[in-house]
Amino acid sequence: MNSINKKEIEKFSKIAEEWWDPNGKFKPLHNFNPIRIKYIKENILKDFNIKLSSKPLKNIKILDIGCGGGLLSEPMCRLGANVVGIDASKKNIEVAKFHAKKNKLKIDYKVASPEKLKTKTKFDVVLNMEIVEHVNDIDFFIKESSKLLKKNGIMFFATLNKTLKSYVFAIIGAEYVLKWLPIGTHEWEKFVKPEDLISISKKNNLSLKKLDGMKFNILDNSWKISGDTSVNYIVKFVKI
Repeated sequence: MNSINKKEIEKFSKIAEEWWDPNGKFKPLHNFNPIRIKYIKENILKDFNIKLSSKPLKNIKILDIGCGGGLLSEPMCRLGANVVGIDASKKNIEVAKFHAKKNKLKIDYKVASPEKLKTKTKFDVVLNMEIVEHVNDIDFFIKESSKLLKKNGIMFFATLNKTLKSYVFAIIGAEYVLKWLPIGTHEWEKFVKPEDLISISKKNNLSLKKLDGMKFNILDNSWKISGDTSVNYIVKFVKI
């Protein structure tokens, strides 16, 4: 079996050079990043009972699946974590490696999907951020991701709910009206309802700990954690 959707990989490979351009095709992810980093960091500190310091994630092993150009891998590394970033797109990994080297960051980037990652390491944290709506087989993808997480480790997902509102906001609004994203970035049919994500995860020894919505404030151009999960949402699971 295979979790890689070749069409999706080709789509993102074509725009790989733009990963680190805050005003380019990945601008929404750059806007999105601060709230993702804060959410991940706060939950890791709380769950692993870590005190705040300049490098609070020191000795924490993080696997960033579908890492793209490294927008999350780099801040996690700066916080002290040992980061492995994987992506099925060779171009994405080349961009990520170049940017990390330029910034003198030690991140282990590999061209791989969860089922093809050759490692004996079980990670403390696995990040599946904005990836499940782009994979070939979500059940298989989560199964293989869960195998890489140690017992009591944390897995984060961030994705899009499958609602009429998400179609209007994430596709018509973001792609066609506001032109935030290239047309065709998302396919509504591949969006995932929280209850479906929770059900698949439960089958793979992942226990739900937290489910939050993420809402964009157009007035100050920022994202906030919200109780509204109808468009974007973020989930925390613990491996049991």
